[in-house]
Amino acid sequence: MIHKAICFLFVVIGQASWCQVEDRVVLNGRITSNSNYLEGVYVVNAQTEAMSTTDESGAFSIMAKAGDEIVFSSIQFKENKVILKPEDFSDINFSVKLSMVMHQLQEVVVRNYSGINAVALGIIPGNQKSYTEAERKLHTATALNATANAGTMAGGSVSADPLLNFLSGRTAMLKKEVIVEKKEFFLKLLERMFTLDHFIDRLKIPAQYVKGFEYYAVDNDKFTVILNSKNRTSTEFLLGELAVKYKEIIERENK
Repeated sequence: MIHKAICFLFVVIGQASWCQVEDRVVLNGRITSNSNYLEGVYVVNAQTEAMSTTDESGAFSIMAKAGDEIVFSSIQFKENKVILKPEDFSDINFSVKLSMVMHQLQEVVVRNYSGINAVALGIIPGNQKSYTEAERKLHTATALNATANAGTMAGGSVSADPLLNFLSGRTAMLKKEVIVEKKEFFLKLLERMFTLDHFIDRLKIPAQYVKGFEYYAVDNDKFTVILNSKNRTSTEFLLGELAVKYKEIIERENK
């Protein structure tokens, strides 16, 4: 008798669970905006906390039912909340309009210097690899015949023995200089792209932690690749995600 009661209970629970799942269906839709960059917008069902993201065309799919509140959130768009209606599920063109977050520019100065560089002026050959100061020192110290490069590279005769440089630790030191130089480059690029007010007012980073957050961001290889592409929208989106994680770190450290 007890076994029958237990089996009956499992059947009832299973049916209840199935009804809850069956209650929601896949909602297909698309976001629209004046921006051409529609990928990566978070689509969240506030009732179930189910989440998906839009693809490059702005399309998305999520489990939902009539009456659910769907939240659209992204660093480049203003948050939008939509209460689903029954007809939304039969509309093959269901779409949600998002408004971009506008950033006011104080001044724009455009100067056209395209095509003017050392290669175009004939200063260096077009196929020659260019080096930064730290990279040039490292290349000279590790070249098999460093003195042979003395005519074309500054400081070529300083370190003629790669093995000696390796054993003395000079090579390791120069590699660290290259890493530091790259970080400084990305820090300057980041600070040129975003003002201090953006970090404090938009990303809500406390003023005393802004410099630390900049170092935290340029330590992320994925972020530096996007930063180096100079795509502001993509950079700002990933910067927003890193800001959330960094504020969590600050909060844990301050407990």
